[in-house]
Amino acid sequence: MNERTILDLNETRNVIIEIIDQVRGDRTQLLAVLRECQSRWRHLSPQVITLIAEEMDLSRVHVEGVATFYHFLSRTHRGNYTVYVNTSATAEMAGSHAIVKAFEREVGISFGETTSDRQIGLRTTSCIGMCDQEPAILINDVVFTRMTDAKVTKIVAGMKANRPVRDLVESLGDGKNALEEIHAEVSNHIRVRGPVFFTDFEPGTALKAAMNHGALEVIDEVKQSGLRGRGGAGFDTGQKWGFCRAAESETRYVMCNADEGEPGTFKDRVLLTEMPELIFEGMAVAGYAIEAKHGILYLRGEYAYLKDYLENVLTKMRQEHLLGRRILGTRFSFDIQIKVGAGAYICGEESALIESAEGKRGQPRNRPPYPVTSGYLRRPTIVNNVETFGAAAKIILNGAAWFRKMGTPASSGVKVLSVAGDCERPGIYEVEWGMSIRELLAICGAKDVLAVQVGGPSGQCISQNEFDRKLCFSDLSTGGAVTIFGQKRDLLSIVHNYMEFFEDESCGFCVPCRTGNTLLIKALEKIMVGNGTAADIENIKQLGKTIKATSRCGLGQSSPHPLLSTIRNFTEIYQKKVRADVDFLSQFDLKFAVIDSCVAANRKPNLEIDSEVVDGTRPN
Repeated sequence: MNERTILDLNETRNVIIEIIDQVRGDRTQLLAVLRECQSRWRHLSPQVITLIAEEMDLSRVHVEGVATFYHFLSRTHRGNYTVYVNTSATAEMAGSHAIVKAFEREVGISFGETTSDRQIGLRTTSCIGMCDQEPAILINDVVFTRMTDAKVTKIVAGMKANRPVRDLVESLGDGKNALEEIHAEVSNHIRVRGPVFFTDFEPGTALKAAMNHGALEVIDEVKQSGLRGRGGAGFDTGQKWGFCRAAESETRYVMCNADEGEPGTFKDRVLLTEMPELIFEGMAVAGYAIEAKHGILYLRGEYAYLKDYLENVLTKMRQEHLLGRRILGTRFSFDIQIKVGAGAYICGEESALIESAEGKRGQPRNRPPYPVTSGYLRRPTIVNNVETFGAAAKIILNGAAWFRKMGTPASSGVKVLSVAGDCERPGIYEVEWGMSIRELLAICGAKDVLAVQVGGPSGQCISQNEFDRKLCFSDLSTGGAVTIFGQKRDLLSIVHNYMEFFEDESCGFCVPCRTGNTLLIKALEKIMVGNGTAADIENIKQLGKTIKATSRCGLGQSSPHPLLSTIRNFTEIYQKKVRADVDFLSQFDLKFAVIDSCVAANRKPNLEIDSEVVDGTRPN
């Protein structure tokens, strides 16, 4: 090892020590350390991984395991400017393919590559929470929305000129998006304001109301309100808080799940932007109720642009004695820290989120035990999402009876919806539970609708004859995503997009999810190119049921839904594609098998290629 190498190694070590000192050597902050190193060096080299392991007294295999799990962390250099283009269904509907081509033209490389000078890297990623303003991209954690060909040209010129990414933002969004701490061209698109959210709220009032009662009374009030988790599963919030408080432990935790990675969902982004005080106060109320002193907001990596702003909100709340020691002059102490993810949909599952927050790979735990008895650091923990904590704060402020008057008997209160797709007014809608899909379509200006995806890819895709169904836990339950597809959309292409998402986002732990989703995609592709039979549709149904029944966590248990729900509700689309004249066709297709080699050799295949194959690629 020469003298220059030793100097470089020592310099790198000193920087890493400085980063680790900022988190006080806390091992649960490993993901934060890796994110900072990725930001500084644009990749995590073997040397950096070794030094982190040594300085944090962790095994190298542990650090490397975490570093290779998350999408936004990389072992190879991703460019001083790393461009991520969203590939979700709504992005493709808005023209993301043209944006991909524009970047490749302007930068001179293909996606998945980095320029030879390491200046610009082009990558794709799944939904970034901007479905109401696509096509959208991320560059070094800075969001750019409503991308056009001309906009790509300007941005690439700015990157080549070494301009700071923030300076490339030409117009700021509405509301608090225009604040200096956020400085984003993101729009809130709040279309319908209801009685719970997006109304006036005076910080401290919910906490004062809670402290005027005993902790058990707070839990009982939440139970009486009928509030159920707004993340999708719909578990009774008051019961969850009660179970956690009853668990024997001197230490308990409150965790807010702000990792809304379901394609089509973006409501938490708007709630955190416009009313973080309400969300944080809801967490503090929960802390008071379960006798917890520590809260954690787990913020999805795609929303890292909000972190500085949210930290400033927390600082102000501490100054006003709404967080920290002896809140409002009482004996109750509670504080909140923010942990940021690094691109992993699976971390939306509560036990995977806890693992990630502990500085590990975001893989789901076996249950039982459940988080309410053994969660963060194996202590009793409640995990609720952003919307749930906001609703809880308002319930304590206004009372359970007030909340019960809204919605339906089994689904009390309101639901914040993220509406996207083929409609005139995509955005945020705060509506009472019990609204029909038909009513929602009228409000958002959707016409000539073919299908509506309720609850994101893991939910249900319904047809016109079900548009009178109600949004509620007893009928169409949803975590918030409602995506609309017009009559001209290719539904099988959208299903294919959703299935690729689940295949990419599987943590790979269990065989049914890891392998089963790949087999489902291959079966779908066989049908899409006209080589499917009725038997293939039946095989998809059976395989889908097996994956749902045997997968370890909610991702695998819901991943077949795009196929199963469209086969059920849009049978005719599949029937038109399959061959009725044969009972069996091999999944191996010689036509496709030779395409890549012919493209590489710059010659046309000798075989006749199906008309649905364009430019030597499979249909998307």
